[in-house]
Amino acid sequence: MQNYCKTIGALAAASALVAGTASAEVEYELHAGLSSAYIFRGIDLGDELAETGFDVATEVAGLGVSGGLWYAAWEGPSGVPGFDADLDELDIYGEVSKDLGFATVAVGYIYYHFPQANGTAFFVPFDDAQELYFSVSKEFFGVDFSAAYFWDIETDNDGYSEIGASKGFELSPCLTLNTGATLGYLFEEGDASHFQTKVSLDWAFTETATLSPYIAHSWALSEGGRFAGVSSPSSALYGGSSNELFGGLSLAVSF
Repeated sequence: MQNYCKTIGALAAASALVAGTASAEVEYELHAGLSSAYIFRGIDLGDELAETGFDVATEVAGLGVSGGLWYAAWEGPSGVPGFDADLDELDIYGEVSKDLGFATVAVGYIYYHFPQANGTAFFVPFDDAQELYFSVSKEFFGVDFSAAYFWDIETDNDGYSEIGASKGFELSPCLTLNTGATLGYLFEEGDASHFQTKVSLDWAFTETATLSPYIAHSWALSEGGRFAGVSSPSSALYGGSSNELFGGLSLAVSF
């Protein structure tokens, strides 16, 4: 499962739409990256993540419509039976958004598929899952703020919600320093799960390609660690965040 800020970032990047005179333009984006760890909602899922994805976006009847695929492979957590080996994951997602002037609202869908876990009795996050999410975003004084609630269709995500803020600083025509922070909250538990910050340096070395090294840190706001309580209810997973420093590199090409 992607970290939601990563999912929404890919969708937002693909949603930079330019409407044509007769019909809306369709924008595509290919992206790939490497990371020292796979951190999902504050949970350490393993190490040495390699990822790739494809996004498409357009405008239909005044609505932003976007979607895509994301594939990842990584080293699973040691000490967890059946998952202390190489793992992979495929996510399929889509979103419809509307700019209301005072804010932008969106409804989206995410399907998480784990080939190795299919048919097993393991809980999220190593079992196939589906979520609908509802989000609202708005820019204030140059800072982009967002809030989202994830409604679980399959499995149990403890009412996971997330608020975030991000701001970019243009250093030159081709260099931008992007900063962001997110706070995860479990409504069913009435408890915060984690707080995460991220800094990236985006280098647009061509008109369509951007290289982005980044570093991030996730702080645990609930008890747990790497797959704390893997054999207990999913709250032990979503609440099992840990303090993690990680980094990586991504490349995005739009056309």
